[in-house]
Parts: sequence; structure tokens; C-alpha cells
Amino acid sequence: MLTTYISIGPAPIKDGQCTFTVWAPACSSVKVIVKTSPDHPWPMEKGEGGYWTVTIDQVTPGMEYWYQLDDNLLRPDPASHWQPTGVHGASAVPDTSFNWTDTDWQGIELVDMILYELHTGVFTEAGNFLGVISKLDHLQTLGITAIELMPIAQFPGHHNWGYDGVFPFAIHNEYGTAAHLKELVNAAHQRGIAVILDVVYNHAGPEGNYLPDFGPYFTDKYKLFWGGAVNFDGAGCDGVRNFFIQNALMWLNEFHIDGLRVDAVHAIFDSSALHFMEELTAQVRLLEQRVQRRKILIAEFDLNNPRYITPVAQGGYGMDAQWVDEFHHALHSLITGEQTGYYEDFGTMEDLARSLQDSYVYTGQYSKHRNRHFGRVPANTAYNQFIAFVQNHDQVGNRLLGDRLTATLSPEALKLAAATLMLSPHVPLLFMGEEYGEKNPFLYFTSHSDEELIATLCEGRRKEFAVFNWEGEVPNPQEEAIFNQSKISWRIDEVPGLFRFYKYLIALRKNRPALHNFRRGNAVRNIRIQNRVLQFERHGNEDVLIIYLNLGKDPEHIQFEHARTKVFDSSDVEWYGPGSLAPAVVQPEQPFLINPFSAIVFELPKVEE
Repeated sequence: MLTTYISIGPAPIKDGQCTFTVWAPACSSVKVIVKTSPDHPWPMEKGEGGYWTVTIDQVTPGMEYWYQLDDNLLRPDPASHWQPTGVHGASAVPDTSFNWTDTDWQGIELVDMILYELHTGVFTEAGNFLGVISKLDHLQTLGITAIELMPIAQFPGHHNWGYDGVFPFAIHNEYGTAAHLKELVNAAHQRGIAVILDVVYNHAGPEGNYLPDFGPYFTDKYKLFWGGAVNFDGAGCDGVRNFFIQNALMWLNEFHIDGLRVDAVHAIFDSSALHFMEELTAQVRLLEQRVQRRKILIAEFDLNNPRYITPVAQGGYGMDAQWVDEFHHALHSLITGEQTGYYEDFGTMEDLARSLQDSYVYTGQYSKHRNRHFGRVPANTAYNQFIAFVQNHDQVGNRLLGDRLTATLSPEALKLAAATLMLSPHVPLLFMGEEYGEKNPFLYFTSHSDEELIATLCEGRRKEFAVFNWEGEVPNPQEEAIFNQSKISWRIDEVPGLFRFYKYLIALRKNRPALHNFRRGNAVRNIRIQNRVLQFERHGNEDVLIIYLNLGKDPEHIQFEHARTKVFDSSDVEWYGPGSLAPAVVQPEQPFLINPFSAIVFELPKVEE
């Protein structure tokens, strides 16, 4: 672990003074060039570890500046907090003042999270943080307790998913200012909603990436699909590790962000004795203690290895939770019938049962898609350490046409998918618009300016889709129309009754003790499979729910040994279904039918006193 962490970027002091710090270990001179007075450079002093600093007078918010390296290159600040004219322009000093009103906010634990993933640029017509604020009441009504923002770091052009960001400390200039983001977080906290931010520490985008001019940020030691790997374990890596740790702490501290979803942690290659993710976790835990607020770290990770979410004392990295793709894959392949690409590893009822019982489907078995044995049992973990979903930006946006489940599934199947997610023992995540059946696609979109890069990108997309055998032309992510098609329509009645059904399921999840038990080994019990019906029980605090999921096209006969009372049936006319075939109270040995593509939940009959 680094013994000293260095603050980087612009740091206002007082009376108009601002200290600038940049890591440029290989440079023989570094100067600050203020855009309005380029003939009066401010020489910086080199200190230990390759950090250069200078304090400048009469600095006001909005002042634009460059770093001049070795009396030659003019470059934006790697730790720029504001790029007013984009990735190729000068950096600017932000206004850090803000009147917070969330003093009593202490954060939210994972057990209480109902996550909602959104992309700031397409979530509303405004395409900015103020637009997101305008929809917070909708999310509060739905029952959402945490929003997850896709990456907001400055990227090239007007629109992008955000994973091509090149200024991790700067907010994309078209989403709003630092004050606007703080206003969003403040407004969310007022409504009891936490804010999780997606950050990318495993790579940087190709356009506007000036980091190599400053220091050894990247290494050829490892090969990545996106280009050079970030240097977390080679010569000069101390400055790189400090850079990303400072970034994480900025979002969590200055912006009151409640947690980070760290993108593709399996692509953070680090052979150090202290893995970067363990070091980051340790610093976040110290911040938690200082500010007395819960800060969550979520790993995006698909290698079925619980090490990242295992406590440090047990040899892990101590992160709080991870995305679990295999719940999605198991359910998606069953409910849609797709079995190409990575779906070739799924498609049986047993796969879905394993995802409910073990969180991972593959825990050491042979994977046809990977052509090897894969995964391990996530022993000593709790269900609330796994975030499950039926749709997200990857699983929708990385389809050929960016089509959502509404494009292929009936309303009954959509309700079944919703029930399967909300009744699972994992922390649920909804993808923007899922709650009402949004039909607009979510496509992959970019707005690069480098023609060679654009051609390489399009060819890469074509190769990626080849394994799925999808028919049709690959949409050009550069086209403005692709971005516009991906905007949310906000037609709340798109699928009649679906929004109200999601709202009911979320409330049920919050209020039933059986759905509040996340202990592996007793939260999910008695999983059985009968044809295309999956039965399991949820247990918690002496509350028991018996759940039936019919993933088939035909009705199925069911009967109980003991009396049971129906809690809900997704096929009920109340939810615009064809009508439940099960009685309100099922007597012992009394057969009943469960509709195709439906979910029924029962409880033990109430005992009269």
C-alpha cells in the first residue's frame, strides 16, 4: 500500500489562490499555461515521486489552462475536473461550492437496494443531470432505492456509452456542471435514493487519451481488447494507482456518491502483493469511517470467482458485491429460446435453479462456450453480494439491434421475468424503462472523430456479433439516428399494468420477511423442477413463501400436501392477464393449474387466534 497519497489536479485554497499538482515523472520541466495569458507561464516545481506543483494567484472558476511539458507539448490536465470544449480542449478550474442539505444521510446497505441503471444522455429528452432529477419522483413512486449512473467521465464527441472516457475526474460537459451532479445526488438523497456511479479503471478510450505523455499509465505486459492495459504493477505504477484511488475518493467524498460500480475488474491486471482492488477497498473503508456514511463497492465481473467480494481477512479483496451475469443468461435462454453465442452454455431449468441456489451457474463444470471447466462455488458469501438483472446496458446494447425483451416477449412473459428477478435472493437491478416495457432499443452509440478508429470499431462490432448468428446489418454506432433511437420514450402504459406490477413486486420484496433473508443455505430452500415449472421456497424470520414459475407454453398441474393461501398470480386479471387458474386457498391434495409463462406465490394459511 502506498505510504503517501498525493492529491492531484486543481485545488482552490483561499483568496483566489489555487494549487495545481500533476504527476509527470519523466518530464524535465512542466508549466501551467493560463489560456488568457499564454505569454506568462507558471513554472512548476518537481517534488518526490515525479509530482509537479505550483500555486497560482487570482484564479476564478472557469479559468482555462494547459500543462506545457518540456517546453513543447501543450496538454490538458490528466486530472482535469472540467473540459468545457471536450477532450482536445483546455482544462478549466471548476466551481466547488455547493449548499448540501443531506446532512442526515448515512447511505443504504445492499440488503435494502433496488437498483435502477440509467444512461444520463438518453434517460430523458434533456439528456443531462437536470433531466434525471425530473424523473426522481417517478423512481421514488416505483420503489427504487438506488440509481446507477453509467459512466459520466468526459468522452470524445457528443454521445457515447461512457466506457471510452479519457478524463476520469471530469464530468462529460454536455451532462452538466459539477454543481448539477451534486444537485442530482442531493435531490436523490432527499427522496431516500442512493447514487451509484459506474467508473472505468481497466482502460481508457482511444481518442483524446493524452495520459502517456505524462507518465507510464499503460503497459504492454498485458493485452486487452481495448488496447494497452493500465499499469497497476509495473515500473512507475505508484503514480497510476494514486491517480485512480484519488478519482474514486473524489466521487465518494466531494460528490457524496454512495458507491462505485467498477467496470470489468477482471481486466485490471495486477500481480502485486497488494492487488489494486484491495488497496482501493482499504481507502474507501477509511473514508467511510471519516464521513460516517456507507460507501459501496460493486465489481463487474463474469469469471465466477468470489475472491473480489471475499473479506480481506479470508484472502479476498473486500469489495461489497458483484454483478452476476449468469442469472440473466439462465433466465434469458429459457424465456426466449436463444442458445447462440454465450447462451449455448444455458437453456435448461437446472441452470436457472443453480443460479437461484448458488448465484453462479458454472461452479467448476465444463463450459462449452469457453471450452474449459469454469468457475467455483461462492462459499461463505451472502446472496446480497450478488446483483442480478433480466436486462442491463450490456445485455441489451450488445445485441445486434439493441432490442429489449419487449421486442420478442409477450406481456405474460415480461411479468414472469420481473417476478423471477424480484423473488430471487439477489439484489435486483432494473434497466431504465424496463419497469413499464420500454420498446425503444438501446443501441451502441459513439461520436468519434478519427476515421480510422471508426472503421476499426465497426469491424470489431461485426466480428463480435458473428458468434450469435444474428441476421441483418450491424448498425453504425456513429450515426446520430442510432443515438436518438435509444432515447427513452416514457410511454408509461406501453405494456398495460406492467409498471403497477413492478411497483407491487418491489413493495412485496420490501415488506415480506421471507424476502429479507440473504443467508446462503437457508434463504432459498426446496428447489424442485416439474417439466417447465420451477418451484422454490423463500424463508426468513418465520415467514415462508412458496414460489412457482412456469417457463413453459402450456398450463401445468400442481398440488400441495397442505393447505396454502395465494399471495399473487402474475396471470391474474388485476395485472391484465388471462385470469388465474388457481383458487385463493388451495386445499390439501387439491390439484390446480398454473398458467403458461406465469408466476404464483403462496403462503401458509393464517392461523386464527
